[in-house]
Amino acid sequence: MKIGFSQSVLAQYAAPGHWNDPDMLEIGNGGMNSNEYRVHMSLWSMLAAPLIAGNDLRSMKLPIKDVLMNREVIAIDQDPAGKQGQRVSPDGDQEIWVRELAGGAHAVALFNKASEPARMTVKWTQVGGTPKHMRDLWGHIDLNASGDGWTMEVAAHGVAMLRVSQ
Repeated sequence: MKIGFSQSVLAQYAAPGHWNDPDMLEIGNGGMNSNEYRVHMSLWSMLAAPLIAGNDLRSMKLPIKDVLMNREVIAIDQDPAGKQGQRVSPDGDQEIWVRELAGGAHAVALFNKASEPARMTVKWTQVGGTPKHMRDLWGHIDLNASGDGWTMEVAAHGVAMLRVSQ
């Protein structure tokens, strides 16, 4: 967590051919729960970081495979614009990160580092306006955007990750 969340200041250096590298993924190596594994994968994807699995792929269980092989989250990491996401709203144990994507879309990650669930809100002004399309990348469902932003409860040590397009 310390390595990943400290990367926001390096965003200006990230671009195709110049990737910031916060190190390999520890998903599946133990020591974290499923929410924390999703945080790890989401943060590395928001950073446009190389996704190097550090676990033994031969003995990987289905829940770990589901995290490491989430095509929608990988698509954020591999977006051709190559722009790294940045923290736009630090608020104690809650952080919101936004990443510009090719074609004008944005990835949004709502990170809850607290040991209790938290209600978090992304404001549409943080992503260029009210989106016409919004997708929950871990839930694999389309969502309806309205009002000034999107509020949801994020699990303890968890993340919500969205792809929004205007």
